[in-house]
Amino acid sequence: MSDNDKIKVTIIPTGTMHADLTWLLIDPSRMATQKQPDKQRDWVEVPTHVVYLEHPNGQKLMWDAGVPRDWEDRWGPTGLDQFFPVDAAPEEEWLDSRLKQLDLAPDDIDYLVLSHLHMDHAANAKFWQRAGTTIIVDEKEKEGAFSFDGYNKGAHIKSDYDGLEMSTINEDTELLPGVTLLRTPGHTWGTMSLQVDLADAGTMLFASDSLYRKESYGPPAVGAGIVYDSVAWLESVEKIRGIQERTNAQVIYGHDPEQITRLRTGPGNYYT
Repeated sequence: MSDNDKIKVTIIPTGTMHADLTWLLIDPSRMATQKQPDKQRDWVEVPTHVVYLEHPNGQKLMWDAGVPRDWEDRWGPTGLDQFFPVDAAPEEEWLDSRLKQLDLAPDDIDYLVLSHLHMDHAANAKFWQRAGTTIIVDEKEKEGAFSFDGYNKGAHIKSDYDGLEMSTINEDTELLPGVTLLRTPGHTWGTMSLQVDLADAGTMLFASDSLYRKESYGPPAVGAGIVYDSVAWLESVEKIRGIQERTNAQVIYGHDPEQITRLRTGPGNYYT
């Protein structure tokens, strides 16, 4: 079987934030901001990525949409620009640059699947506003993301996604043969994970913010400073663990600075 007959998955780094580790692993005794470095104890890298998937049936899928170039302007009104500055994003890693490297236009993508609608995962979703692409979110995420008035609710910034036509799922859904969207809520109302069953690499589970880092996974699972529903989050972690054990999957964490260096990443460096 040639590579053209297999699912191809490309992990694309899209810029690195920094943040106090407490946001990702709970330690209420400390919290740093960009302007208060004297308080910091663990001011850590928080890399971001998207996943580009090419299916042998000819369809193309993008998982998440990365951080925005204008993050200071868009995140400033929330105050979160101080807690999550995108201060390590070289020119070649912004999503529009990545699309050019892949020789893609937004309308080449059949599916944009947003794991959730936080500002570091959905910020560039409007690239696809008039692309004819099917945009998919969890139904609970869509409901929650429009349930508030004003500019933002935490890391949900309404202008990132308002006006988009978004399809929804309400159960684990095999979107394409070998490509399954998993409901893993807790981090937000409707966070999803992505399961891809590859011919050569085996199963890969892209956990998004259901699992920030290796330490989040444990066991035991370690909670985070940004979790909407801790009970649901723990249940989702164990759901992922069950699938991982059953399929011997590789779990890809949402923001792990060590793991991302060990993965095959960037245009041309795909898994099959």
